[in-house]
Amino acid sequence: MIEAELKARVHAPEKVTQQLDELATARVEVYQDTYYDRPDGSLDKAGEELRVRTVHGTDGTRTVLTYKAAAVDEASGSKPEHETRVEDAEAAHAILRGLGHVPFIAFEKRCRNYDFDAHGRKMLATLVRVPEIDGTFLEVETLVEEDDLASALNDIRAVLTNLGISPKDLTRETYTGAVAARR
Repeated sequence: MIEAELKARVHAPEKVTQQLDELATARVEVYQDTYYDRPDGSLDKAGEELRVRTVHGTDGTRTVLTYKAAAVDEASGSKPEHETRVEDAEAAHAILRGLGHVPFIAFEKRCRNYDFDAHGRKMLATLVRVPEIDGTFLEVETLVEEDDLASALNDIRAVLTNLGISPKDLTRETYTGAVAARR
């Protein structure tokens, strides 16, 4: 599956939060993300991502292992994504290190997640604050087959427009890149 996703800088976070709160119930969560790479940096150079994410929320803590292949759509950065829940976060980290991967960067994301249906699709909107980066971001995504990507991105653009997000607010800036630049 492809994670069809667009990300934007939010200039009026309170207003967007209020609109999203009317669409769905927020799940407030804190993500502890550790990205891994090969010692030669070849995953990053190829646009691939290997991540262990531990999510702390009101309903408990869970950890997921994620691999994202290179983008299949350059304009949006949408990527094929493979993700699975893991029972033991420390074991997942040990396995990746044991396979020769090295931690590339680690940081925290503070998120308000909203699951809702729009345009006949299950959507996830996430308001994101990364303590090391100025500003608030909004990610809207849905999982689709590759042949449905263009249509899904149009539906995501419509959701963003309804939330008052303009095309000029869209960004391809990555959290990993922005955090690395601040360090």
